[in-house]
Amino acid sequence: MSFTPTFPSEEKEKTAYTYADAISPDDDEDTSFNALLVEDHTHEIQLRTMSWQKVAWLLAGDQVCLAIMAQTWSLSVLGWVPGIITMILAGAFFWITSITMHKYILRHPQIKDICDFGYHVFGKSRIAYEFSGFMLLANNILLIGFHVLTAAKIFNTLSDHSLCTVVFSVIATLIGIILSIPRTLRHVSFMSIGSSICMGIAILLFLVFAGIEPAPGYGYNGDYPTDGPVATYAFPLAGTTWVDCMNAVLNITFLWVPQILFPTFIAEMEKPEDFPKSLAVLAALSAILFIVPPAIGFRYLGQYSTAPAFGSLGIVSYKKASFAFVIVPTLIIGVIYANVSAKYVYFRIWGKSRHAHSNTVLGWGVWLGVMAAIWFLSFIFSEVVPSMGDFLSLLSSAFDSFFGFIYFAVAYWHLYRGNFFNGAGRSIMTVIHIIVMAVGLFMLGPGLYAAIEAIIADYSGAVRPAFSCANLSI
Repeated sequence: MSFTPTFPSEEKEKTAYTYADAISPDDDEDTSFNALLVEDHTHEIQLRTMSWQKVAWLLAGDQVCLAIMAQTWSLSVLGWVPGIITMILAGAFFWITSITMHKYILRHPQIKDICDFGYHVFGKSRIAYEFSGFMLLANNILLIGFHVLTAAKIFNTLSDHSLCTVVFSVIATLIGIILSIPRTLRHVSFMSIGSSICMGIAILLFLVFAGIEPAPGYGYNGDYPTDGPVATYAFPLAGTTWVDCMNAVLNITFLWVPQILFPTFIAEMEKPEDFPKSLAVLAALSAILFIVPPAIGFRYLGQYSTAPAFGSLGIVSYKKASFAFVIVPTLIIGVIYANVSAKYVYFRIWGKSRHAHSNTVLGWGVWLGVMAAIWFLSFIFSEVVPSMGDFLSLLSSAFDSFFGFIYFAVAYWHLYRGNFFNGAGRSIMTVIHIIVMAVGLFMLGPGLYAAIEAIIADYSGAVRPAFSCANLSI
């Protein structure tokens, strides 16, 4: 086996597998989705098997998540007007950039993940490919770590802290590894059905409990009624800092930017041209769940809103009953991100070797090893980071700025270069994508500054020690 790197511009006909097969995206511009499907269906482990309905479930499984319950806190920081406007704009940008991404992938069928996407939109740059790969792994491993920590919080809450929190995190990590064994997203999509249903039940129970209990129990400024009677407001309250507002905006943006996963989802569809159908289902679901439950929560919790909103409920049995259902989506969403991350590493190891798509002992051994390593690193991050919430704001500014905005503004430039103002409709979309680029750069600049300031504030006070047994119940 040769480990001398070669790149797409060099001769591609090789009689033996080389390291370049793993690090260089397939650069055959004449490749069609049909040809890729036919090739995939000759493999023992077939990836391109999902219908648009299965992808819709997969998208729902990823997006119908605990982060919805943090939007009530965002509204309590921003107030009704800036908060709802931010949610609507984030949803509009999500739809527009996702469609642009899909159109670009239709032009380049060989794209199989966000790293390939970055490679192509930045002029077939190996630097862009490696940079995208680093960001993919960093983003996803930190996100999985957040879900490990969340699972530990759920176990703490339900059991009244019956075990050390580290033990709960280990349990969550082991469950995650077991659930992550399937190599195809088609199998993961079945898990997403249960995940979406459980999160839907959790949200519904929260809304019922918030409406029927006499008052919230707790807010960041103290127990009710320390901070006065429950109130809602149109704009941020006096004393709210710019950093607070920016983190609330990043919290909303984070929920609306799942595109880092989309190229991998599309690459495992039988008919990638059907992806907009899946996207439409997700957009309709998100428009309801990302706005209505947080708005109702803010109405009943007001300035006592916490993230997640379950923590503001005053009656412990209500809190436990609703929060319990979150354990399923918490673990399954971790599985989705782990699958996408592991595939990137796995195919860099095997490239076009038969182990990449066959049921070999070596192939499965490497897959399980990669998956275990991803979950182990995530577990470490979940234990050493003092406030995962602020680090999620860091993820939103540092990574979502690229994967939710900048990449797709550049893709639009490639798609319509020379025809930016060819008609009123195209002119409007061009202006929108200029704004998309500006938003991405703003998130990368002032947004990143605000996230770092919040983390510095965390470390200036009392922080949770690494590998602490402290009670993390909400």
